[in-house]
Amino acid sequence: MYNTSNNIEQHPLEPFLPSNASVLMLGSFPPQRKRWSMDFFYPNLQNDMWRIFGYIFFNDREYFLTENKKAFNKTLLEAFLKEKGIALYDTASSVIRLQDNASDKFLEVVEPTDIGLLLKQIPQCKAIITTGQKATDLVCEYFSVKQPAIGNKTEINYLDRQLFLYRMPSSSRAYPLKLEKKSELYAQAFNDLNILH
Repeated sequence: MYNTSNNIEQHPLEPFLPSNASVLMLGSFPPQRKRWSMDFFYPNLQNDMWRIFGYIFFNDREYFLTENKKAFNKTLLEAFLKEKGIALYDTASSVIRLQDNASDKFLEVVEPTDIGLLLKQIPQCKAIITTGQKATDLVCEYFSVKQPAIGNKTEINYLDRQLFLYRMPSSSRAYPLKLEKKSELYAQAFNDLNILH
C-alpha cells in the first residue's frame, strides 16, 4: 500500500559522535519504530549489523544480543563503539516512506543530512563507511565523488581534510550475501583503518 498522506518522518535519533571517532558509519534511515529492539542505530533484530560486528571483533555473532536474544544490548554497543572510535548516523534527516516497510527503495529523502556538520564535530575522523546503496548515493552526491565498488574505497577531499569513503554491503537480510562474506568486507575496512587491533 502506498503512503498517500506524505507523512514526513524526522530522524528519531541524535547522531552518535564519540569525540575520538576516526570513522563515521552512515546508513540511510532507521526502520519504523515497531521494528525496533532497542533505542539505537540498526535496531531491527532482523538486521545483521551488530551480528557482523560480533562476528568480526569477538568471533561470536550473538555477542551484542541481550541474554534472552530478543534485543541488541545498547549499553554494551555504546561502550564498544566509544572505545573503538566509531561514530554513527544516517544520510537522511527526514524522509517519506512510500510503502509501509524499511526498504531503501521506498524511501523518499526530503532532507539529506549535512555530513559536513557531523564531520566538524569529529575532527579525528578519517573515513566514512556507507552501509547500503542509498547511503552511498547520498554521500557521493554530497562530496561529488564517484562511487567505489562494494568492498572498495575512494578518496574524498573536503575543506582541509582528506578522507576515504568505504562502500560496504547492506547489513539487511534482503541484501543477498552471506553474513560471513559481509563480515569479511567490513573486517577489511576496519583492518585498513587500524580498528581491528
